[in-house]
Amino acid sequence: MNVVAFARAKQGTGASRRLRNSGRTPGIIYGAAAEPQLIEVDHNSLWYALKKEAFHASVLELDLDGAKSQVLLRDVQYHPYKQLVLHIDFQRVDANTALTMKVPVHFSGAEESPAVKIDKYLVTPVVTEIQVICMPKDLPEFIAVDLSKLEKGSTIHLKDIALPKGVKLAAQTNPALVSVAAPAAVEPAEGEAPAA
Repeated sequence: MNVVAFARAKQGTGASRRLRNSGRTPGIIYGAAAEPQLIEVDHNSLWYALKKEAFHASVLELDLDGAKSQVLLRDVQYHPYKQLVLHIDFQRVDANTALTMKVPVHFSGAEESPAVKIDKYLVTPVVTEIQVICMPKDLPEFIAVDLSKLEKGSTIHLKDIALPKGVKLAAQTNPALVSVAAPAAVEPAEGEAPAA
């Protein structure tokens, strides 16, 4: 994904307020043994880009006044109640340095699993993202987890999933990724006879 940014000369509360009033969002790029660089980004294009999952978990191509560099989204500050991005932070990516990043987890196949199809159990994702370590070129947009073989009484843990080549888990723990539970019994309404 591409981000177009422009160098920002002024900083401070007043300058940032004026920038936001003109439809721009103030930001900063830092890292990779270079000086931090103040930037500004078009607010509306940034707002819609932030709605995409890939924008949060991918290496982005940043065009700063014609010079291209690779960055990661590191922080976003939103207004408490307006649809407004107040500030954005990007970190430069060094192609030769491993990253530690949170990557979304996409679950599929739960409806076809014996736990749901035969036993009518409920399968609920517990984890929505996992932290991985990899080189920038190997960073996956998401990790896919197939639940089609899930049976009642079984569970899938973090270390059970297959990771793409060049990607390792950052966590030392092994939490469950999904919970498989029997549906709660439906209580009869007051005055109704229980089902036979």
